[in-house]
Amino acid sequence: MASNNTSNQSLTHELLSRAHSPDSTNRIYSEKIQHRPLFLKPNSPPPSNARDARRRARVEKQKRLKALKPKPLSARQRRKLGLYEVPKEGQKYAIFEPLNRLWLGYIREILGSELYTGGQGAAAKLSAADFHGARVEVSRSSCPSRVGIQGIVIKDARFVFEIITPKSQIKTVPKEGTMFRISVPPVQQGNTAKSTEDQKPFVFEIHGDQFQYRSADRANKKFKPHFLEKL
Repeated sequence: MASNNTSNQSLTHELLSRAHSPDSTNRIYSEKIQHRPLFLKPNSPPPSNARDARRRARVEKQKRLKALKPKPLSARQRRKLGLYEVPKEGQKYAIFEPLNRLWLGYIREILGSELYTGGQGAAAKLSAADFHGARVEVSRSSCPSRVGIQGIVIKDARFVFEIITPKSQIKTVPKEGTMFRISVPPVQQGNTAKSTEDQKPFVFEIHGDQFQYRSADRANKKFKPHFLEKL
């Protein structure tokens, strides 16, 4: 082992002496080779791909947000908690009368001038309207006991209207096989004289069979005229 070190030193001296003077050769060998400091450092991990690093950061961020954001309740859990039910102390007709006044202002704004003229334009707007707060009356139904039920709609579900009657009773009326009549009175503008025709309320009927959609779904749905066998 010592002979190998000696041979390596002589070979290094010989190579350095070809380019430097003897003094320079001894100095370079002692400073640069023989007494050269050896710096040690821990092994560094191999460089990671930038795309993989971004993906890992994105996954970790999603995990943190998911941990902070509570999981939404399922439909079964919402029904079990009674989130869709009106509490007994709130089952009063007088509580929902302001909602009806708000709905009248909403539907008058939607219809505009067609409130007095009607036509296909009004029908298209009514098809996409929200009926929470509308005062409705069952005009025709496949079940005769439902005819005559009237009140304010407190829930416009997909298949039913939940109506609170003037006697503060909540009635669940299926849309299937039922027609609902709705009356929108004209705006009263003080003592301004109006013709008898202008004073007439705007009355229309909706076919429950064609309204078996949630109000949010009707707002984005385009209704096309087609033949209805039951009419």
